[in-house]
Amino acid sequence: MSVHRVPAAEVSVSPRLVRELLTDQHPDLAGLDIVVLANGWDNVVCRLGRDHLVRLPRRAASAVLVVNEQRWLPELAAHLPLPVPAPVRVGRPGRGYPWSWSVVPFLPGEIAARTPPADPGAAARALGEFLAELHRPAPSDAPGHPARGIPLAGRTARLMAQLPTLADPVERAAALRLWEYATAAPAWAGPPGWLHGDLHPANLLVDQGRLSAVLDFGDLTAGDPATDLAVAWMLLPAPYRAEFRDAYGRADDATWVRARGWALALALVFLAHSADSPLMARIGRRTMDAVLDRDAGSDEGPNEGPAPTG
Repeated sequence: MSVHRVPAAEVSVSPRLVRELLTDQHPDLAGLDIVVLANGWDNVVCRLGRDHLVRLPRRAASAVLVVNEQRWLPELAAHLPLPVPAPVRVGRPGRGYPWSWSVVPFLPGEIAARTPPADPGAAARALGEFLAELHRPAPSDAPGHPARGIPLAGRTARLMAQLPTLADPVERAAALRLWEYATAAPAWAGPPGWLHGDLHPANLLVDQGRLSAVLDFGDLTAGDPATDLAVAWMLLPAPYRAEFRDAYGRADDATWVRARGWALALALVFLAHSADSPLMARIGRRTMDAVLDRDAGSDEGPNEGPAPTG
C-alpha cells in the first residue's frame, strides 16, 4: 500500500496576502512582522508580531473547521485548565482569499512530539484533568464530524483499507485482533460530550518541561470520549496511563478499551499519510508500538478474555 502525502494547498498564502487582509480588516495589527511558521494539513500558520498567530485554511475542506473554532472555542476556553488558542480576531474572505481566518494568541513552547514532557506523571494528570473539563455534555448544535466521536465500528472500513500499511504480517494480525477486541466493547451510551477530535502529541505544547497548552481544535465535535482518550497511548509511557485515567476520573473499562482501539486507528492514519512527514511517521510508529505491546502496563490485551461489559 502506498503512503500518502500531505494534501496539496488549494490557495496560495503569502506574508503579503496576510498583510493585505490585516490592512483591510484589522489595520492595528497590519504593521507587525509576519513570518510563515507552518503549512499543515489544514492551515497555514503565520507568526504575527510577538503575541499572535494568524491561521488561514489552505483548502476548502478545512474552511468549516476554522468557523467551528471561531464559534465555540472562546466559550469552551473559559473553563479549561490549560490554555487553548481561542480566536481573538475573526477575518473574512478578501483580496481573492475565499475563506474565514483567525488571529489567535501565540502560546510559547514546543510540540510534545518533538519535546516530550519532562515529568510524564505530571503531564498525565494535567491532560486527564483537561479532558475531564472538556468532555462536558455538548449542545445539540455542536458541530458534527464524519470520522471522530462516532461509534468505533464506524472506522472499520477505513482501518481495513489502511491495514496494509503495516508491512509485517505478524503485526497486521495483532492489529486486527486488537481491532476486533476493541469494536466488541459496548458502545458509548452517555450523552455526546465535547471532544477535541484530533488530540495527539503534535497538538500539545510543552514549555519548560511541563504540558502547557492544547492546540488545533479544528476537528472539534461531540460524541464518544474514547476518541480523545486515545492520546494516552499516543503520548504517555505505559506506567503513566493509569495516572491519566485516574485524573480523568470517569473512563469505565469499555471506554478504555475503545480508547485503545481509537489509538490503533489513529496510528494507522499517521502511518498511511506520512510520506513527506517524518514527524507524523514517528507519532504513528510510537502509537502502534504502544497499543500492540501487551506487556506495556495494565491494559488488558485482546486475547485475555471477552471485551468488558462496562
